[in-house]
This record gives sequence, C-alpha cells and structure tokens, in this order.
Amino acid sequence: MTKKDKKQDNPRRTDSSPKNGKLKVPSAEKMSRKEYEGELKKLQAELCHLQDWVKETGARVIVVFEGRDAAGKGGTIKAITERVSPRVFRSVALPAPTEREKTQMYVQRFVGHFPAAGEIVIFDRSWYNRAGVEHVMGFCSDDQYKRFLELCPFFEQNIQENGIILIKYWLEVSNEEQKVRFEARIDDPLRQWKLSNMDLPSRERWYEYSHARDAMLNATDTDVSPWNVVNSNDKKRARLNIITHLLGQIPYKPVKRAKVKLSERSKKKEYDDVATMKKRRWISEKY
Repeated sequence: MTKKDKKQDNPRRTDSSPKNGKLKVPSAEKMSRKEYEGELKKLQAELCHLQDWVKETGARVIVVFEGRDAAGKGGTIKAITERVSPRVFRSVALPAPTEREKTQMYVQRFVGHFPAAGEIVIFDRSWYNRAGVEHVMGFCSDDQYKRFLELCPFFEQNIQENGIILIKYWLEVSNEEQKVRFEARIDDPLRQWKLSNMDLPSRERWYEYSHARDAMLNATDTDVSPWNVVNSNDKKRARLNIITHLLGQIPYKPVKRAKVKLSERSKKKEYDDVATMKKRRWISEKY
C-alpha cells in the first residue's frame, strides 16, 4: 500500500460521512454482480498478501464488527475470509454466556480467543455486547453497564500496548433497510436461520438501541482505539469499502514466496490403487 493510499484510508477522516447524518439508501443503479466480484477478487488477493505478511512477521490482529441486527456483519466477514486460511483468519461468534461464564470476569471469555503470533481474529460481535444487547434487553445491571463503558478504553489501550493491532467497525444500517432485510429473512427459508430471539425485539426497540449506540461511541471512540463507521445500506459497496479500509490500517508488505516445483510421483511400492477402491461404498451420482 502506498503512503497516499494509507492517507486516504485514515480512520479519523470525516469528509465522506453522510450529510446531515442521513445514510444513502441503495439506489436503482446498484453495483452489478460482475463489477462487485471483479473488485472483490482483487481485494481478496491483497488479503492473501496480508496473510503471508502476518505469518511471516508473527503479527497479531483483532478486527471487531459491531452493528444492529441485519447490518451486514456476517456477509462482510464471509467476503474477508472465503479466500484465506482459517488457521490465520479466525472468525469468532460467541453464543450467549454459559452459567459458568456469567461468574467469570466479563472480558474473560473473549480474551481466550485473542490471536497468537501470525493470526487475525475477527469478532462477529464482541465484548461490546454489554454496551448493546445486554444493556437494552436488561441482561446486565446499570452498574455493570456503566462500569464497562468506563473501563473499556483502558482495556483496549492495554490490548494495543501488548502489540496487538485492534481495528473496530460499526456497520450503520437505516431503519428502512433493516426492515427490508428482516422481511427477506422471514420469507426466505435460506435466511430464516439468521433470525434470532433478539431480532424482533431489536426492531421494536430501535431508539433504545440508538441511544445505546450513541453512548457506546461517545465513551469508546478514542484516538488510540477509534470506531470506523460504515454505511452498510448497500451490502456490496460496504464490503468493498471495509476490506479496502482494513488493508490500509495494517502496514503489510508482499512476502516473496519460494518457487514451487511439483515433484514427480514415485514408483516405489507401485500397485493398482484404483482397483482397490472399486468395491467401496461410493455415493450415488445424481448430478
């Protein structure tokens, strides 16, 4: 990445923020799938270069994705991880805490998933559950909520002081677009699994979640650990914008790979290894 590219991807810039706080809604002239897949392929190639650099240098990276339900977190994470190794890019989406975990220090179950050398860990929701769903739905006390907002900046500063790169994204979806996506989930059997017990209450409590969002950003958007806000009303553009920005936040360089030469098959212990498979339990070929 050039110095110019990195300057353009500075997370503190605000000149591209939506005017008057209003998000663009997806227009009739949506990005074509061909254009999207072409751009995504180029960015995924860069993610492979990033992967090589992380392995080579032993870097540790945490990427946090937060946002309302149906904001597009899962699809973005899939776009990032589908062409890279799951041994380097690990995606973490924790379920509700167990009874045992509820008795632990709050961040304890998240810290256990932090990266070792040569790993990038992507959190599909994170410790910020306490500032969002737990607070709005009454799963934590007011004191626990206030204490979290107070201590979170120090926790994240400690993460980075220990040499871990921490990048946080908030995906902002409009009320109208979230409604469209929820309706699609209800009607499409391939998406119904995405509906959770928390989804419908999140529609009813839109403004409660808005207040929780604002309080969270006010308390935890720091110069050391800034929030990068993304207009996610257009899923394709949001994914491309996020990956472009992510690549600009990490000072990676392409790693030279040794040339690979495919070896010839050895004839030592040669036998008819196809014949030995003929009577095995093959599945029927319907396609």
